[in-house]
Amino acid sequence: MSKANSGTDTGARTEETAAGTGHEDPATGTGQEDTAAENAYEDTAAGREQRRVDDAAGERLSTAPREERPETESAHGTGLPAMGVVGWIRWFWRQLTSMRVALILLFLLSLGAIPGSLIPQTSVDDLKVQNFKDQHTTLTPIYEKLQLFDVYSSVWFSAIYILLFVSLIGCIVPRTGQFVGQLRSRPPGAPKRLTRLPAYTTWRTEAEPEAVREAARGLLGKRRFRAHTVGDAVAAEKGYLREAGNLVFHIALIVMLVAFAAGQLFKSEGGKLVVEGDGFANTLTQYDDFKSGSLYDSDTLAPFSFVLDKFVGTYEKSGPQRGTPRTFEARVTYAEGADGPDRKAVIRVNEPLVVNGTKVYLIAHGYAPVVTVRDGKGKVVSRSSVPLLPIDNNITSTGAIKVMDGYRDKNGVKTQLGFKAFFVPTFAGHGKGQMFSQFPGAEFPVLALSAYSGSLGVDSGLPQNVYQLDTSKMKEFKDENGELLKKMLRPGEKLDLADGEGSITFEGIEEWASFQISQQPGNGLALGGAIAAIVGLAASLFIQRRRVWVRAVRGADGVTVVEMAGLGRSESAKLPEELGDLAAALITTAPVAPEKPDAPEKPEVPESPDASKSPDVPGPSGDATNEAGSRPVHPAEAPAEGAEK
Repeated sequence: MSKANSGTDTGARTEETAAGTGHEDPATGTGQEDTAAENAYEDTAAGREQRRVDDAAGERLSTAPREERPETESAHGTGLPAMGVVGWIRWFWRQLTSMRVALILLFLLSLGAIPGSLIPQTSVDDLKVQNFKDQHTTLTPIYEKLQLFDVYSSVWFSAIYILLFVSLIGCIVPRTGQFVGQLRSRPPGAPKRLTRLPAYTTWRTEAEPEAVREAARGLLGKRRFRAHTVGDAVAAEKGYLREAGNLVFHIALIVMLVAFAAGQLFKSEGGKLVVEGDGFANTLTQYDDFKSGSLYDSDTLAPFSFVLDKFVGTYEKSGPQRGTPRTFEARVTYAEGADGPDRKAVIRVNEPLVVNGTKVYLIAHGYAPVVTVRDGKGKVVSRSSVPLLPIDNNITSTGAIKVMDGYRDKNGVKTQLGFKAFFVPTFAGHGKGQMFSQFPGAEFPVLALSAYSGSLGVDSGLPQNVYQLDTSKMKEFKDENGELLKKMLRPGEKLDLADGEGSITFEGIEEWASFQISQQPGNGLALGGAIAAIVGLAASLFIQRRRVWVRAVRGADGVTVVEMAGLGRSESAKLPEELGDLAAALITTAPVAPEKPDAPEKPEVPESPDASKSPDVPGPSGDATNEAGSRPVHPAEAPAEGAEK
């Protein structure tokens, strides 16, 4: 049995064909015996049409949509297409639905997401956006015109998104139709000369041709080839999952785009700060801030509630990682619906509480000093836990304590009190630098307060930051030196206001946790699309579509000549190996025939003087012989090319 042709031989044959040597095309079977009459035929309209059909035969392994070229010539005979409105629309559609444009749009979509990751977005954090605008007064007008603070809802990002969506659909629909058509069709018949294919082998066997073809068909069927008999050969094809994977990949991209759009249109997201012992119910009035998509319906809020029982945070106390969180969890009691049973749960970072499709994430943590405010008569006016906002990793915190109702000054006039608060959970001590925390844990808590009285501005109807104190309509409490009254307090200590106006006592500290409650449909769909895209891409990259032909014909000497050849959509070293395995399996059914010894040569017979005058006389078998006495062989009876002798 001869060896399979190598990839080097294939490249050489391809170059010879491109150079015009007249070698045969494996898809069409055209030989190099073109005559002048055949060349003249090819110049006719019928010849050009036949050549187009032959060229298309070699492309049947591909399911890429073929671009139609307009054949209408202009009135001036220049050969240019007459492009009307419909023609321009078709041209634009072909460009939009090409894979090249789809890749460009996908690249532009990736570039457009970069500013959405680097620049604060209004849909994520309004406070960060406002701080950015305050710090970058020159860039802010430019960013606003380019909609860089709202990238994912901007006009230009939406345009790229929609064009990519249309482009992918335009690519997939025709490819799917052609792929379904190929699945319904059968593999094409064997080329005329199998020796021209990249992988080829042949041997001679004493088995009958019909038995060899039947055995080859059964063998290929067991190897999951689609096989059928065409003439004197078996045609088989395998690797349809390559194009199926390609289609699955592109469909998965569309699924992810749809999931992303659904998530943006129907999402809801809000934040809530909860102090230990307090709770939250999933209603709009309970949120500190709330944002939703344009098609979101507030009636779809999942009914549930929870109470923050305790926040547990531990930190590394020594070494280079001092202050790094080790435990960061919120222990809650939650209930589904209005009358659901209470259940315990622990919310950690990246481990949200999921209730009826709504996820509750733990995103931040801080301290809430417990303070008690009394008036000049010692009456308790206010006692509350006041959450303060961290400003560094060691949870140095700032905020404001506001007393809006219930306080009267020494003259009995109703007024409001305000205190600027600065809190450090671990104070380094007096004379050891500025008052900043040295450790995030509450090892040595200190609360610094400064006192004001007057109007807090909460009755103006304008929104106000609860963590900032507006002192424009307030006056300072003075100490004995005539300066702003301020003092650093340890738990249990108090600050007495001037002139017996009252006092404020630092009772202790509690901890708070900030939660993000989000409902975003389409996450499961996006995950499924991503997994399908990976599977489809892997199939399109690693599965090779190939065809195999097995021809079995009887030679002139009565021995069956078996030829096997393979053709892949792309060059692969596995194709010759696979063909060799198939040939080895088929040889068990059609073994190689033993070689017959060569017949002894006949001695030359001297020419008779009268031989030239006498006509040829049929031999004993009735067949005509030539001058040498041998029987002429008809071309149809010659052994197949490439068969071993």
